[in-house]
Amino acid sequence: MDVFEVVAEPHRRAILAMLADQARQAGEIVAAFPTLTQPAVSRHLRVLREAGLVEARAAAQQRIYALKPDRLAELDAWLQRFRHHWADHLDALERHLAATAPRKQDDQP
Repeated sequence: MDVFEVVAEPHRRAILAMLADQARQAGEIVAAFPTLTQPAVSRHLRVLREAGLVEARAAAQQRIYALKPDRLAELDAWLQRFRHHWADHLDALERHLAATAPRKQDDQP
């Protein structure tokens, strides 16, 4: 399954963001998406699992989902080509903010 297709869906990206912090119970993930039904969230989790982006383990009656960051390396490698553009834009923003920022009273001669 193409990792780019999988992460193109906004709800899946949101689930990945949740799991970036820590592993979560399935019920916790479902609760974070009140506009989606439990089966819809389960389908998103299945797609993420099949793509190798998350893993699930059983803990008593719960399913715990965790991020598998190794598969995200494919995305990272593709994005690497564009990172210098971000740095250039951030440097330009920093220069702009420095030039337009009001001077503090202490900074004046």
